Amino acid sequence: MNDQIHSGGDEHGELGDAEYAEFMELAAQEGFDPAEVEGDLAAAGHGPLPVLAVVGRPNVGKSTLVNRIIGRREAVVEDRPGVTRDRVTYEAEWSGRRFKVVDTGGWEQDVLGIDASVAAQAEFAIDAADAVVFVVDATVGATDTDEAVVKLLRRAGKPVVLCANKVDGPSGEADAAMLWSLGLGEPYAVSALHGRGTGDMLDAVLEALPEAPAQTFGATIGGPRRIALIGRPNVGKSSLLNKVAGEERVVVNEVAGTTRDPVDEMIELGGITWKFVDTAGIRRRVHLQEGADYYASLRTAAAVEKAEVAVVLIDASESISVQDQRIISMAVEAGRALVIAYNKWDTLDEERRYYLEREIETELVQIQWAPRVNVSARTGRHMEKLVPAIETALAGWETRVPTGRLNSFLGEIVASHPHPIRGGKQPRILFGTQAGTRPPRFVLFASGFLEAGYRRFIERRLREEFGFEGTPLQISVRVREKRGRKK
Repeated sequence: MNDQIHSGGDEHGELGDAEYAEFMELAAQEGFDPAEVEGDLAAAGHGPLPVLAVVGRPNVGKSTLVNRIIGRREAVVEDRPGVTRDRVTYEAEWSGRRFKVVDTGGWEQDVLGIDASVAAQAEFAIDAADAVVFVVDATVGATDTDEAVVKLLRRAGKPVVLCANKVDGPSGEADAAMLWSLGLGEPYAVSALHGRGTGDMLDAVLEALPEAPAQTFGATIGGPRRIALIGRPNVGKSSLLNKVAGEERVVVNEVAGTTRDPVDEMIELGGITWKFVDTAGIRRRVHLQEGADYYASLRTAAAVEKAEVAVVLIDASESISVQDQRIISMAVEAGRALVIAYNKWDTLDEERRYYLEREIETELVQIQWAPRVNVSARTGRHMEKLVPAIETALAGWETRVPTGRLNSFLGEIVASHPHPIRGGKQPRILFGTQAGTRPPRFVLFASGFLEAGYRRFIERRLREEFGFEGTPLQISVRVREKRGRKK
């Protein structure tokens, strides 16, 4: 499959000049508007978007501001502090530029329990972000907690836009001006509730955000690629990391909410140096019952944002849980390469192995494409299989199919397995291209709406034909009215 791997050019995303010309010629032959086709290609081929974290202490209006930025009411808003519990990511657009917005809970000093988890979650969001909007309640002014957030932001070294919220009219401008004292530059006077001043603030956000994420992925297999070892609590992540490192590398804090800078572990495995993204930093106290699923999701989200490959560790001695599936879905939706490692394999008897295989067939049927390794962090069993699985997933993640080859394949699909007729019409795929890699992203142009079942069929056939082992595929379909096609 080496002939399918293609680096692509920079001027037209990952399409070289010749491929781009070939693709646009196909579009012209089918009578599509060139400007719209270029826009669709750009949208499908954007790759990872820059990330904006919205942080601040509780009840300053962060979720209201997020809803204002994304243009719809999705973040949970309630008139009491601490309603936002989980870190939630949305996609936004301003002045033609797209970016991710991360909504966080409020940051508080020296707190335990659920408030501590909210604080730690905001810190993880800052660490994974390219820029930060720091929201302060202008009617209250800067508090001791706000000052603590400023110290946190300075340590992180990320570009910061200061939002002075709840300025509903000219009379509040003086309150906003007082926030110059925080030393973060100009306070943008905003009313997230009414939309006042948000345009100027978003213009400043675009200046702070990079055109593309500051974190760029390695170009070749075998360098210090970033691996996130993720999974729910107590599946053996720390034990596995220490085993592959050959020493006790990971220090685990037992107190919930203890602030600790994440450390990336450089580990040599299989003769190659890898960078394992540390996910073992926060552990709940035994009596804090709310934390288990929350902390797992928190560590997972932060690690996945920074990684190229997600190695999901599952406790093979227990039934596959909803949390296991949620963590896998998080990695897939983030577009990361994926490896599934079943830990504690040495403890399984024949009966448990039988039932585990049945669970995998039913619960994880959507990720049959992910490489699987059966390991034991305790004994070191099959650790040598981890590197080949990671390399396989990275190769699939970076695979590119040339446009000519793809369209020949699509033509065969349309001829042998046409879309079912619906409402007297039979939509068909007209042409397509692979707009990007990491993960592979395809844009297909069709004469009508393609049903979900047919899209899944196309994905399955793409995998059968071209491999793509270990990577999610992103397939977007554009339906366009043809314009002035000549008979």
